Amino acid sequence: MLLERAAAGAPSGTVVIAEAQSAGRGRHGRTWISAPGDSLTFSLLWRFAPGSAPAGLSLAVGVAVAQALEKVGAGRTAVQLKWPNDLLLGGGKLGGILIELSSGAPHVAVIGIGLNLRLPEALPAELRAQSAALNGADEPNRLLAHILIELLAVLESFAISGFSGLRPAWTQHHAFENAPVRLLSDFAPPRAGICRGADVDGALLLEVAGTVERVLSGEVSLRGAA
Repeated sequence: MLLERAAAGAPSGTVVIAEAQSAGRGRHGRTWISAPGDSLTFSLLWRFAPGSAPAGLSLAVGVAVAQALEKVGAGRTAVQLKWPNDLLLGGGKLGGILIELSSGAPHVAVIGIGLNLRLPEALPAELRAQSAALNGADEPNRLLAHILIELLAVLESFAISGFSGLRPAWTQHHAFENAPVRLLSDFAPPRAGICRGADVDGALLLEVAGTVERVLSGEVSLRGAA
């Protein structure tokens, strides 16, 4: 819906909020399970300078959401970030970020964010064991307001200095900094190494046999080595 509004000239900063989603999705086309009251799901339209490529944008957005949640005390445990777009609470997945660029206008981004307010009853048991929720830690509209305020500050910073200026804050929240990890892909065998964080453009840094490699593809998934 917001991509359609963007094509029709909607201004930067336009927000669409959903009480529930019948076709919510994340990376790789995965389904985001949503029911009324279970999730805080919204999308934000942001227009960057023409000709700019918002590399590392999902990581920057993660910083904004994590900082907002911590400022309102929404989690008793610090919110962590997992490359490239997951938010973790107590080791479980609390939420996700999906960036979509407008067709023909790569400087126009729709930033989709989903957070678990509580775990849906329809959530399969195997996913429930890997998930986390805020469980009434804050009133949803107030929480949304704080996130949007933080997003404004982060996106204005990102427009000036890109991800590099936000990299220290992302590293501070990174769940797998200097930890053994595996990279999973549908198109290649799993790879193991030491995660050395993210580069200034948001690329994952993976150390394998003493050599640090850059991983740019969003088609891979990061997991702890255990």
